Amino acid sequence: MNWLEVSLTVNGELAESVADVLARFAPNGVMTEQGVRFVNDEDEGTATGPITVRAYLEVNDQLEETRQKLEESLFYLGMITPVPIPTYKQIADQNWMEAWKQHYKPILIGEGLLILPAWLDNPDPKRIPIKIDPGMAFGTGTHPTTQLCLELMEISTSHFPLSTVIDVGCGSGILSIAALKLGAKTVLGVDIDIESVKNSRENADVNEVGEELLLGQGSVTEVLAGQFAFKSAPLVVANILAPVLIRLFDAGLADLVEPNGEIILSGILDHQAENVIEAGQAKGLKRGEIRQMKDWVAISMKK
Repeated sequence: MNWLEVSLTVNGELAESVADVLARFAPNGVMTEQGVRFVNDEDEGTATGPITVRAYLEVNDQLEETRQKLEESLFYLGMITPVPIPTYKQIADQNWMEAWKQHYKPILIGEGLLILPAWLDNPDPKRIPIKIDPGMAFGTGTHPTTQLCLELMEISTSHFPLSTVIDVGCGSGILSIAALKLGAKTVLGVDIDIESVKNSRENADVNEVGEELLLGQGSVTEVLAGQFAFKSAPLVVANILAPVLIRLFDAGLADLVEPNGEIILSGILDHQAENVIEAGQAKGLKRGEIRQMKDWVAISMKK
């Protein structure tokens, strides 16, 4: 099946009226797209600028009649307030998920890890596979922050066996699962987003990880308050944006690290690294190894 995309770029006041008109002729509904302005690195974003309204008409014997009626409706709307001329574009339908999967390949990490799309077999039995469904949550392994964190985790676990690990902001669960496959006995993964907690469990199931992965909704405060099985660990990992890491240090992030333990921090742009290191040092941590990929940095700090 093919589709005809119809789109109009309008101001905010007109967008709802245009969307209402298009929805009468588009059985799958309409979509709107607008720019976003961010005040700082933690800002959730504020919509700004004109809005593009899109709808998709099925290409069939009634297409020209449908298109004519749609333009008539826009004409009548235009008698009330000026409406721009719609833009049309042919769209060929396809199985988007299958087409996308063809471009998602295994990713080699460090000396012995492999991020593996859940639908593929392990092409390198010498490497430890971490199976991930990339459509589930942030933390699919394609981003430098995740890869850098995994590299430092591999180095850390090669020095001494781990009993427990805490993953703050577990996302898709990729770091928690990796910690277990690298030898940890028990991992606690927490995230403030309940959907991330659910996704972590789904990915854990794909990797045949069971009760050794403890998951829950929360963050540093909840862990320190004793809401979970343990309040500290010899290895803590946190792949979160730098401003959030700095704020979490004030909330007690360093207290999660056992004496002589280590914390691996990622999600940090290179120009933010020094601020994160200073925040850790202020809480008694010592700077360890730093790795960089493109503009992103991961930092190991020791207690």
